[in-house]
Amino acid sequence: MSERADSPDGVARERGPEPAEPGPSRRASYLAFVAHEVRNPLSTALWSAELLARMAPEERAGARGEKLVAMCLRSVDRVRRLVEDHFLVERLDARGIPLRPEPLPLADLVDAAVARVPLRAGVETDLEPGLAAHADRMLCERTLECLLAVAGASGAPVRVLGRREGARVALRVKGDAPREGALEDPQRGSPSDARGRSLALPAARRAAVAAGGALSVEEGEYALVLPLAVRPPASGDR
Repeated sequence: MSERADSPDGVARERGPEPAEPGPSRRASYLAFVAHEVRNPLSTALWSAELLARMAPEERAGARGEKLVAMCLRSVDRVRRLVEDHFLVERLDARGIPLRPEPLPLADLVDAAVARVPLRAGVETDLEPGLAAHADRMLCERTLECLLAVAGASGAPVRVLGRREGARVALRVKGDAPREGALEDPQRGSPSDARGRSLALPAARRAAVAAGGALSVEEGEYALVLPLAVRPPASGDR
């Protein structure tokens, strides 16, 4: 059953029904995938730390020690990303995050996401001046961060285009071509991600919906829409 919701411009619009919750078998398969993704890098981190602990101080300070430290740090960072995305998914599914919608300059949101995701080829932006979304800052920044990380995974250049479309802010993120079913929850046997980003797109999809927008794949690009802020703050005019 649909509901009526007031948009930032004060016009009541129809909101579609909430998506159906996954059945027990799909839920179990998803959790099996998450457990497998976390277990592998965590085992590597523990193995590296145990080797370092057994090494003589002079060997630990040498090339082998440095290699093990780097391996341990990469694995822990991978676990950190997986855990952050997994619990964001869980909290959004449980509607456990208090939302604070506010006018958000689009350029500021993109800049914040770019700062959190170092990409080898950088990010090219083409944003309509003065454009702002009306949404929760944390969810918008996390959505864009996930999209940039996935779109720039191979080192290819990433381009972000932002325009106004009616009462919405429409963003296009172009880089690596999305694989088939990229936004769906991974299941047992789904491809792994050595950087810990295997849950990034499912988290971004939910975050976009919770922020009042939507995320989709269109013509080989990620398409994100958010509610438009009718009166953008002065800081967004750039």
